Amino acid sequence: MSSDFGSERWFSPFFSLFMPECSGIKLHFDAYLAVACILSKRIIGYKEENMSFLNKISVVLLLGMFAFLINLVGCHPQQPFYLTEKGQYQKYMKTHATRIDYPDAEVPKLNEVCGAIDPLTLANPDPSSFWDISLEESIQIALQNCKVVRTLNGVGFSSAGTSGAPGALLSSPNAVGTVYDIAMTESNPQYGVEAALSAFDATLAATTQWGKSDVPGSPQTDNGTFGVGINQTAPTGTRYYLNQSNQYQFATGGFANGWSSYIEGGVVQPLLRGNGIQFNRIAGTSGQPGVYNGVAIARINTDQAINDFEMATRNLVADVEKAYWNLYYAYHRLESVKSGRDGAQQTWSQIWAKKVAGAKEGTAQNEAQSRNNYYAFRGQTEAAQTNLFRTEAALRSILGLAVTDGRLIRPSNEPITAPIKLDWQSIITEALYRSPELRKQKWEVKKRELELIAAKNFLLPQVDLSAGYRWNGAGDELINQGHYQSNAIGSLTSGNYSGWTVGVTASMPFGWRRELAGVRNAQLGLAKSRAVLQDQELELTHQLADSFREIAQAYQTSVTMLQRRIAAGDEVSAVTAAFEISATTLDQVLNAQTRLSEAETEYYRAVIDYNIAIMTLHYRKGSLLEYDNVYLVEGSWPSKAYFDAKRRAKAEDASTRINYGFTRPKVVSRHRYQQFQYSNNAISNGVTTEVNTTITEPTQQHDEKLLERPPVIKPKVIESENGTTPIPTPTPIATPDVTTNGLQISPSTEKEFRQIPQPNTASTTNSFAIRPVPIPTPNNTNTKQVSFTTPTSLTAVPKNDETTLLNNRYLK
Repeated sequence: MSSDFGSERWFSPFFSLFMPECSGIKLHFDAYLAVACILSKRIIGYKEENMSFLNKISVVLLLGMFAFLINLVGCHPQQPFYLTEKGQYQKYMKTHATRIDYPDAEVPKLNEVCGAIDPLTLANPDPSSFWDISLEESIQIALQNCKVVRTLNGVGFSSAGTSGAPGALLSSPNAVGTVYDIAMTESNPQYGVEAALSAFDATLAATTQWGKSDVPGSPQTDNGTFGVGINQTAPTGTRYYLNQSNQYQFATGGFANGWSSYIEGGVVQPLLRGNGIQFNRIAGTSGQPGVYNGVAIARINTDQAINDFEMATRNLVADVEKAYWNLYYAYHRLESVKSGRDGAQQTWSQIWAKKVAGAKEGTAQNEAQSRNNYYAFRGQTEAAQTNLFRTEAALRSILGLAVTDGRLIRPSNEPITAPIKLDWQSIITEALYRSPELRKQKWEVKKRELELIAAKNFLLPQVDLSAGYRWNGAGDELINQGHYQSNAIGSLTSGNYSGWTVGVTASMPFGWRRELAGVRNAQLGLAKSRAVLQDQELELTHQLADSFREIAQAYQTSVTMLQRRIAAGDEVSAVTAAFEISATTLDQVLNAQTRLSEAETEYYRAVIDYNIAIMTLHYRKGSLLEYDNVYLVEGSWPSKAYFDAKRRAKAEDASTRINYGFTRPKVVSRHRYQQFQYSNNAISNGVTTEVNTTITEPTQQHDEKLLERPPVIKPKVIESENGTTPIPTPTPIATPDVTTNGLQISPSTEKEFRQIPQPNTASTTNSFAIRPVPIPTPNNTNTKQVSFTTPTSLTAVPKNDETTLLNNRYLK
């Protein structure tokens, strides 16, 4: 035994030099080396005394290094030892090795980020100018700046004011929609349309190998293989192949030395499983139950991405409207409390003058009470002014503007105040067709239906019909033009040596367990998607019913609050006159002033709630983009797409349709979705609002007669930048009857603004105007985007003098 372990005894200390701190590992090395030495000697058949020193060194080094690499897998990491260590590595470890790295990414910053100035606050309340902006311009600016579709998640609007700040982009950036999402879905290398189509592309494969074999007891051989082949799978499932191969073989003592060549072509046609264009467009070429990555599924994924982008755009427009109208409310709320503050200040001044003059009403109690009322209104004014700045910042955020540029945005549109009539059946019918959530779920149902078709195909046996033809050649040389019969290529091209094959192969599993499970899973998925669609429609009806209640309640509240505002103004006038003749107390005057301020605030809040309720109804029934005249425009397609479309159109034009008496439904989509649903003479959006309504007393009921709406301005046909791709005007669908269409709006004239009833008049006329349709411009990127022409020039109101700012700082 001692002679067997001789090599291990003098070799193990060598390894201990490399791993002095690896406890428990040296024994493993010793055991491995001992076994390795024994095996090497037994396998090679030599005794240790018959081995030279160099042979010992070479064998033991090779096997020892192999054992060393094996042991490294289970060894814990060890700190290295350097002969030149200075012991000053602690500083580097603390300042560099253990620090958190900053990503090396340089992205240009937006001008709105770098150009922002100090925000408006109570300490910095005066803007350099005012920016009067309409709702249409606000939507245009927001859509022009929407590479990333922003939201106001985190911002809350209420009668008390605006709270919070936008935070969706910082907290969940991957959940926010962008204009690139559709193109990313289309170009996904695993599940996109191009990836699905690539399964039917031809594949070129080439092989070059050269080798030598020398085995004891067998002749020495040299061999080489040089080949190239093309394979392709057709949409019908048919597989084509064409291969050419050259092989060389030389064996000592052999008689078959030389070259052999062949050209082989063939086709394999599935007869049952995997046969047909429909199956391959759904399942692709995976051939596995439950794996469906065909072009039809990929196209549905793209259509769902388009729906997601449409919903994101709709949410953006809705947030713009909410922020715009709440900014309108913030201005009027500020002016309401400022009016109360000015009235309280005037009352305090009168009481102070009476106190100085020694009048009866100038008591210390009255003076303190009037002063307290003034400072209460002053606190409300400061809170309302801060709320105005916060709401204006929220609007700037959704528009994609700098937080402050010196200007203060001021809404120029007036909200709708006229009553509306709602037709439940018309709105339900339109919502079930136009809701983007329902359309997306219907695509999911269609996807599940296609997957069920593919799953049933896997229940068929695999029966393939194959046919092939082959030309052969052989010779001592590969190419020799002088003696074509003695070279492989010459005999191959002569065509004298050929063969063919025709056959049928079949296979099927016993029990079809996985295939039946795939069918059952597809059936359950289809049942689930249909059930979700049905309950979504039910939930949508509940949301629409809630919108009905919100609209009715908000309108009635606005009418009530208007009468309250008129009554509160009359009360202030009467109580003030009575106080001047000492017919009432100061408490009545102060309480009347407070109620007047509250009545004004509540009235404007009710009007804004009414407009937001109308917007919410359009939001839920899928017509908000049309209501705000927003049109989704797709960029130009690649030239290959137009070439293919022209080829298919020419084939359709030259063909003759023949009815064989057998039809099979293969419909995936019904038709192009019409974004603008109504023609010029129809009632757009299902909304008609009465105009020229006069309020003379609180109990007066409004006339419920529906008025006709003037023609709706439609987007024009505009040539793209290259002048080749016109954007068509959407084709109108069947128009519902004027008297039965659901929510209807009709302005009195085209140019007049929608005006809010003024509370200081006994008779008020309500009117408003149609929003002009922005003209969409083409986009060169192949993504679904929203693009518009440059908005009209915006003029800023010059800063007023101090006296005007004191009395009316922000409103016109």
